[in-house]
Amino acid sequence: MPLPKIDQPLFDMIIPSSGRKVTFRPFLVREEKILLIAQQSGNDSEIIRAIKQILNNCFIEDIDLNTFAIFDLEYAFLKLRAKSVNNVVKLAYRDTEDDEVYNFELDLDTIEIEMPKTINSKIEITKDVGMTMKYPSASITDRMKEFDNEVDLMTFFIVNCVDTIYDDENVYVADDFTEEEISEFLDGLDVKTFELIREFFESVPRLYHKIEYTNKVGNERTIELSSLKDFFMWG
Repeated sequence: MPLPKIDQPLFDMIIPSSGRKVTFRPFLVREEKILLIAQQSGNDSEIIRAIKQILNNCFIEDIDLNTFAIFDLEYAFLKLRAKSVNNVVKLAYRDTEDDEVYNFELDLDTIEIEMPKTINSKIEITKDVGMTMKYPSASITDRMKEFDNEVDLMTFFIVNCVDTIYDDENVYVADDFTEEEISEFLDGLDVKTFELIREFFESVPRLYHKIEYTNKVGNERTIELSSLKDFFMWG
């Protein structure tokens, strides 16, 4: 006689960048094991890969996670974790001024993506030449482990976020060119243009929550949470 099967509840979430509604089940012990093994590796790339595998397992529809922006991926896992384990997480923070540890409780169900009021994805290089940018895609997270320094990793992110390059006659789709060709084009930009690219990345939507408290010496303090690691240590 086979053992009984346990039905799992289903939930919906809205993917921030697309507005698409997806249905998911909570993750189970087998998915938690995937996450724990990745945690033990201490490698961010392995942890992100585990998160993608868990989301693939738990989404009811067949969804290509590589079409997600990175902030979509983080948001989806945060909401999945809230329904699978507990929507309330406990955070501890050591204040650098009074050296005291402060404990907070955070309801993950209240966390949303901070969407910028304006985001300029069009970068003007000259009067006739420019480029358009796109959000960092979850697909590039699989290759993060290839880079052992921040400069190369930053270049990789920028190259893969170029959507099109245009002049007064043509529009060139970045996917039609190699990473080396796009990188060479970017290396030829002036510093002012590169600053506009940096501003684009600073305005990309992100998980965000602010905790405010007063420490024991009477000063008002602020903690800003803006990544999965900030909300919980991948747990």
